[in-house]
Amino acid sequence: MKRIFSGIQPTGEIHLGNYVGAIRNWVYLMEEYDCVFCVVDYHAITVEYPVQEFKKRIIETALILLACGLSPEKANIMVQSHVQEHTELAWIFNSVTPIGEVERMTQFKDKSKQHRSNINMGLMGYPVLQAADILLYKAGYVPVGEDQVQHIELSREIARKFNSRFGAIFPEPQPILSGAPKILGVDGESKMSKTLNNYIGIMEEESAVWEKLRTAVTDVNRVRRKDPGNPEICNIYTIHRAFSENDTLLTIDHGCRSADIGCIDCKKMLFENVRAELNPIREKAFALQKDTDYIIDVLKQGASACSKIAKETMAEVRNVLGLLIP
Repeated sequence: MKRIFSGIQPTGEIHLGNYVGAIRNWVYLMEEYDCVFCVVDYHAITVEYPVQEFKKRIIETALILLACGLSPEKANIMVQSHVQEHTELAWIFNSVTPIGEVERMTQFKDKSKQHRSNINMGLMGYPVLQAADILLYKAGYVPVGEDQVQHIELSREIARKFNSRFGAIFPEPQPILSGAPKILGVDGESKMSKTLNNYIGIMEEESAVWEKLRTAVTDVNRVRRKDPGNPEICNIYTIHRAFSENDTLLTIDHGCRSADIGCIDCKKMLFENVRAELNPIREKAFALQKDTDYIIDVLKQGASACSKIAKETMAEVRNVLGLLIP
């Protein structure tokens, strides 16, 4: 089968944006592709992070992936730092990547604004390491959101430059867009993010989820209950598109535009549908919390399988680079 690589940072609680934009799609893709799903811990250390909590966060991220339906029998689930060839290949790719290519990355510019006191080389080299993550396994496809397409384009460019200079080793990976709607945070303005505190965590208590939905921004032009709204510009309707059936969407669309349905009614329907999908995940996650050894075993199994692939790739790379093999 064709190979996929994708990763998620252990930066804290996984939220609806992560779930809809990535994880739910991964569950479907592992039925059709040879998949490597990675907890990218090295990417996470490019910004300030709670060192004492980091190991726990890595475990919790893997736990949620398993609770959402990823299976170690159908995909390799591993931690980035457990396969040392990721960083070795990233250094090699640094040598063929023009500085201008990484300086123009939108995410680097955004992260630089958010972390003005810590604009480091890791932050700039993030997409080069990402290219190494993907190409180390010769993955031809990467499931991403629209905001990551630019990074996949750079990965293709890096593969082309390396192949042109040293020999054809790497494929040029293509993005697989999930087709899921882009969910904003409850502020209705920014990407859902724990840093911005505008997120809904998939492990949050139902009361907390409802409180965040209840107070979430909707159509700002709909000031009064009797005012008609426009679902096309309402983030709550966008989240509905990820969790509600078509007949519900049609009912809400008509009711919002005619003012027959108020925003609170719309949010109540959304809450019920979100709860129905997340409850089985929460139940499985609570069960897995009692078996940390199983999670560690899954990560060891994934790292072992991925290390074999990585070592084969790096043997080829070192050979074409003309390095002295120890």
